[in-house]
Amino acid sequence: MDFLPIAFGDGVVGGFFGRRAGVSGPPFASLNVSYGVGDDPCLVAENRRRLKERLGLTQLLSAQQVHDDRILSITKPGDGDCEYAGYDALITNQPGLGLLIQQADCQAVVLYDPVNRVVANVHSGWRGSVANIIAKTVERMRADFGADPAVMWAAISPSLGPCCAEFVHFQEELPREFHQDQVRPAHFDFWAISRRQLQEAGLSYELIHTTAVCTRCDPNYFSYRREGRTGRSATVIALRR
Repeated sequence: MDFLPIAFGDGVVGGFFGRRAGVSGPPFASLNVSYGVGDDPCLVAENRRRLKERLGLTQLLSAQQVHDDRILSITKPGDGDCEYAGYDALITNQPGLGLLIQQADCQAVVLYDPVNRVVANVHSGWRGSVANIIAKTVERMRADFGADPAVMWAAISPSLGPCCAEFVHFQEELPREFHQDQVRPAHFDFWAISRRQLQEAGLSYELIHTTAVCTRCDPNYFSYRREGRTGRSATVIALRR
């Protein structure tokens, strides 16, 4: 199982998963975690069970992501896996609840306040970046849980890199402040955009980590840009009990 652990210290467990060591067949081979791409739901459930086993979790909470900026705060322990419709970011202060974001080129941005014991997982594709769902999630963590951006850790998942993030209609799709991150004609560095949004939200540069893995280039990850019909990789974070 391809796995990059989230290195935020002993207070959290989680990581960025690749596409290997699951049970789904083509074109979802093999660790697809999405119920929304046409895969057999029983196979998806087994793939998610493997994530929980790998991380020592009993619950996974996810969202039916819609490329918007709605954020859900979860304040109760819950009694099993659940997928919430219409959200693109999840926050909790409840230990043992795994927050799952599904992706195939979009970023998952994980956040952790070790002082106030709050975690978040954010789905940020280009539309999420335009809406600045990252800053909105940081503010929601502060408002709902008293989190402090100055002590937060952040990590940006494997996702579409500046080598492959081509937007031929960027003049209509992307705001002018993103144009400074154009690395060559019509190609943009969304890792840099997310780092800037995190810093503008109050996080310290030293506490922001980027995996710098391009999902379109690396066949160990699902990529919509590379494959079209495909599965979704997982990013999971949870507070340790």
